[in-house]
Amino acid sequence: MGMMVVGRKVVETADEVRYEFGLDRRFDRVLTIDKQTWQISTEDGRLDSAAGALAAKIQRVWQQDGEFPPGVVFAS
Repeated sequence: MGMMVVGRKVVETADEVRYEFGLDRRFDRVLTIDKQTWQISTEDGRLDSAAGALAAKIQRVWQQDGEFPPGVVFAS
């Protein structure tokens, strides 16, 4: 079974970036990425496949463009 995770950037500071995200366009979770270490965390404490897939997609876009994208979609 496939999975679609959608995220949109809501806050970016000098130290971190936050994305609201969820499955099937339900933005019911928040992912935080530390800009120095790339350590990720979620507000609900669940580091599951959806959070990991979204973080990996954000990192790939950042490596290509040098900026954190305003939004990303991961589909498998």
